[in-house]
Amino acid sequence: MLFQVGGQGSRPTFFEMAAADQLPRSLRAALTYSIGVLALRTPFLHKLLDYEDESFSLLMLVLEAHSLRTSDASFSESLYGLRRRPVNIKLNNDSAAAAATTSQLRRRQKLVSLVFLVVLPYLKSKLHSIYNKEREARIQASLWGDENESYDFEQNSLVSTSTSDARASVTTRITRRFKKIVGFCYPLLHAGTEGFQFAYQMLYLLDATGYYSLALHALGIHVCRASGQELMDASSRISKIRSRERERLRGPQWIKTLQGALLSCTYTVLDYAQTGLIAAVFFFKMMEWWYQSAEERMSAPTVYPPPPPPPPPMVAKEGVQLPSDRTVCPLCLQKRVNPSVITVSGFVFCYACVFKFVTQYKRCPATMMPATVDQIRRLFHDV
Repeated sequence: MLFQVGGQGSRPTFFEMAAADQLPRSLRAALTYSIGVLALRTPFLHKLLDYEDESFSLLMLVLEAHSLRTSDASFSESLYGLRRRPVNIKLNNDSAAAAATTSQLRRRQKLVSLVFLVVLPYLKSKLHSIYNKEREARIQASLWGDENESYDFEQNSLVSTSTSDARASVTTRITRRFKKIVGFCYPLLHAGTEGFQFAYQMLYLLDATGYYSLALHALGIHVCRASGQELMDASSRISKIRSRERERLRGPQWIKTLQGALLSCTYTVLDYAQTGLIAAVFFFKMMEWWYQSAEERMSAPTVYPPPPPPPPPMVAKEGVQLPSDRTVCPLCLQKRVNPSVITVSGFVFCYACVFKFVTQYKRCPATMMPATVDQIRRLFHDV
C-alpha cells in the first residue's frame, strides 16, 4: 500500500526521527539536574522536584501546544525542521493509495496529538512510579512482613466506633486494590507499548511503513521535512493569527496597551523557548562535565614521578681498581665465571672470588663497605 503525503517535504531518516523522539527525555534529564543543582542554594526549588512529573508535563503542554499551533509539528520535530501531515488513504481498483488532500493538521488531530505527546506520557510516568512503590512494598513485605496488614486490622476493629474510620478503611482498601492492579498490569502494558514501538521503528527503518510510531498510525499522520515555501507560509499564518488576536482586545486604550504588551512578551518567550531550552541543555551538560571532571581530579590519587636512581658508589682508594673491560672480574682479572653482585654496592665479580673475599674481610672489594655472604646474589645474565 502506497502513501502520499501533502506538501513537498521528503521523508525524514530513521535517525532524525529517533533524535526527535529522544529529545524530550534528554530535556527532562537536563532540567532535573539543573534544578537539583540550583536547589542546593535555593531550597524552595525542591518543591519542583517533588512534583517533577507535573512540572515537566505542564511545561511540555505549553511548548507542544504552541508548536502544533504554529508549525504543525511537535516541539522536538520543529527543531529538526520536520512537519506533521495528515494522510487520507483511498483504495482504487489497483488496491493502491491515493494522495492526501490537505497539508495542514485539523484541530482534532492537533488535540489528539497533544494527548499522545503530553497526557499519555504523564499517565505512564505516574503508573511507573506507583508500580515501583508497590514492587518495593512487596519486596519489603516478603523480607520483614507486611506492616500494613496489622495496621489495617487495628483499623477494622474500630470500624463500628466511627464513620470516618470506616470511610478511611474503605479508601485504604480501594487504594490498595488499585495499586495491586497497577502492579500486575503495568509490566504487561509497558511490554506491549515498548514492543509496538520497537516493531514500528524496525519497519520504518526497513522502509516497510511510513509511520514511525503507533500513535502516528492511529492519528493518520506522516512526518516529513518542511520545504522553504511551507516555512514561509507558516510565518505568514502566525502573523495573521497574532494580528487577529490583537484585534480582539477590548476595553480602554490603556488596557489594550497592557494586554498587547503581555501578548508580545508571551509571543517572544514562546518563540525563543526552543532555542533557550536547547542552549540551557548544552550549558548544563557542559557544567555537569566540568564539575564531574573536577571531582574526578580531586578524588584521584596523587601520582608522583618515579624517584631518580641513586648515584653510583665510589670506589675506595684501598679497594681493588675496576678494569676497563666490564666483563673482567676486578679480583682475578679474568673473564667472569658465575657472575654475582654484592647488593650493598652493585659491583659484579666471579662468585668464587667475591665469596672468598667477603668471607675473609667482611667488606665489598671495590667500595670497602661492610658486607656479608648473604648479600651476594647470583646473576644469570652478564651485564
